[in-house]
Amino acid sequence: MDEADKTPPIYFDSHMHTPLCKHAYGQPTAYARTAMRRGLRGIIMTYHSPMPDGFSSSVRMDPEEFPEYVELVETAAEEMEGEVEVRLGLESDWFPGMEEWLKDLHGRADFHYILGSVHPFLQEYKDRFYDGDALAFQRGYFGHLADAAETGLFDCLSHPDIVKVMVATSWDFGRVREAVAAALDRIAATGVAMELNTSGLHKSYSEMNPGPEMLAMIAERGIPVVVSSDSHRPERVGADFGPALAMLVAAGFSEVSYFDRRERVGLPIDDVRSSLRRGTD
Repeated sequence: MDEADKTPPIYFDSHMHTPLCKHAYGQPTAYARTAMRRGLRGIIMTYHSPMPDGFSSSVRMDPEEFPEYVELVETAAEEMEGEVEVRLGLESDWFPGMEEWLKDLHGRADFHYILGSVHPFLQEYKDRFYDGDALAFQRGYFGHLADAAETGLFDCLSHPDIVKVMVATSWDFGRVREAVAAALDRIAATGVAMELNTSGLHKSYSEMNPGPEMLAMIAERGIPVVVSSDSHRPERVGADFGPALAMLVAAGFSEVSYFDRRERVGLPIDDVRSSLRRGTD
């Protein structure tokens, strides 16, 4: 029996979707079983938040489906009890003017985790903020990340440099570094965590979100980080967590976080590494 098999599971994969999001596959129990095989203590389901007036309705549950979502997660938690934990979270979109909607939504269930997202590829976002100047658009996106943090609505910000995948050939971190630094200074002042999202390895700009330069800037400011897979299929749960933890260490982190009833829990990276099985690498 190796060290990983002796160490009890302690970490969660805190970002994943299933069919109510209209672009993911598999039921929560299938995601939970993958988590169990990969040495995770549990998963936090984070379906895309319902939004009013048909806002990006093709990639999220409808408002009327929200009770079904809560019930789906509760049922999975009961089915997997004693094997692996299944918890309720939400990936909520920040967009100007949606703050009151989200505040009400977040009070409608007993969430463990609210993940805030700025999705620059949504048509509604592009219609409002993209005028053909890719660099200005990228810089503006980082300002919006800080706006999201300052609402106080979110525990963590997801895939915080996802804008780089939109026009991957035009991405140059050096050109946005100043905007990133200004945004991170604001985010650090809020206490909101940030995500290291492993799914970026499979996007048009093949790199975790954020990349190593931005991750080092996050470490310099003492902003906590949550590692997540952003799974849209069960087999992606816990994927690439080994390399992600190594990336955190290289950036200067000694701790990685998750959320329990919306309170941050920090764990030593070495302990998390010991608890994970080889399947995460």
